Amino acid sequence: MLTELKTETRWQRWRRVLRQAVNGEEQEFTTGSIDRAIVLLSIPMILEMAMESLFAVVDAFFVAKIGVDAIATVGLTESVLTLIYSIAIGLSAAATAVVARRVGEGNKKAAAAAGAQTILIAVVLSTLIAIPGFFFAEDILLLMAKDSSVAATGAPFTRLLLTANLPILLLWMLNGIFRGAGDAATAMRALWIANGVNIVLDPLLIFGIGPFPEMGVLGAGIATTIGRSVGVGYQLWHLFGVGKIIHIRLHQMKPAWIIIRRLLTIGSGSTGQYLIASASWIFMIYILGQISKEVTAGYTIAIRIVIFTILPSWGMANAAATLVGQNLGAGHPDRAGKIGLARGIF
Repeated sequence: MLTELKTETRWQRWRRVLRQAVNGEEQEFTTGSIDRAIVLLSIPMILEMAMESLFAVVDAFFVAKIGVDAIATVGLTESVLTLIYSIAIGLSAAATAVVARRVGEGNKKAAAAAGAQTILIAVVLSTLIAIPGFFFAEDILLLMAKDSSVAATGAPFTRLLLTANLPILLLWMLNGIFRGAGDAATAMRALWIANGVNIVLDPLLIFGIGPFPEMGVLGAGIATTIGRSVGVGYQLWHLFGVGKIIHIRLHQMKPAWIIIRRLLTIGSGSTGQYLIASASWIFMIYILGQISKEVTAGYTIAIRIVIFTILPSWGMANAAATLVGQNLGAGHPDRAGKIGLARGIF
């Protein structure tokens, strides 16, 4: 009876912690149990990364029903988009670091200013990527694939995603702001909303269900772009409207070169790291593309399953980064140093 009571108590405790993590009830991470703080942050961050990887899995699932050309197009385009992902991930890490430090210092106004400059950086980078992406989308596919039919089928899809890359950048970079603020639950919900819209629109636009036109692989691109855009809208609504921790004002959107320089300096290391990894993936896809579109299609499906298992592991790393930044900002370097030794909550 005593054992059953203990088991029940532990189960109830886990339910309470899970509810607090998903609801984002905990906002103070510079005091109290480090183990508990890591759990409260890592649960929504792991779920967030799972949702990010779900985009590619869902698109591959539906596009695979169209044909080999379509799935090969998605694989080749995704390989090029990894360059955008690398930039977004690197700069989101910078946003997390700067915002976490300012929140730890208790300076939420400075944290909001850093968030505003992150948005400006995303808009400028998006423009620099969109212009060549619009004009050279078909050339990129012709370069990456031996079979020209892939370029003929997929050029509109590739052009759309490269041109409308701003939602990709913002979805990552704005979530970096929320993670730095310790508001991992909002970052998680943004991905839930984005994926929900994508899952609903994918079959409707790809296969032309009901009043929607049949658009094939281009429909997958439109569904993904709309889904990400809705997620970004939810993020901006929180940042400019109902944000619990970070509240950006319009006057903070003016360029602040000192903050921009700091964000780019911090983000350059992470971006370079991911760019190296992306280059190896692009080279791998290029080699496969010279063999056949069937090989490329098979690799595309396989790598999405692998990524789905890898990305959630970043949740723990993101939680640690937030805690380290906030505790350093709060003047607790010893506490920050103990974060890597955390064992678990119970």
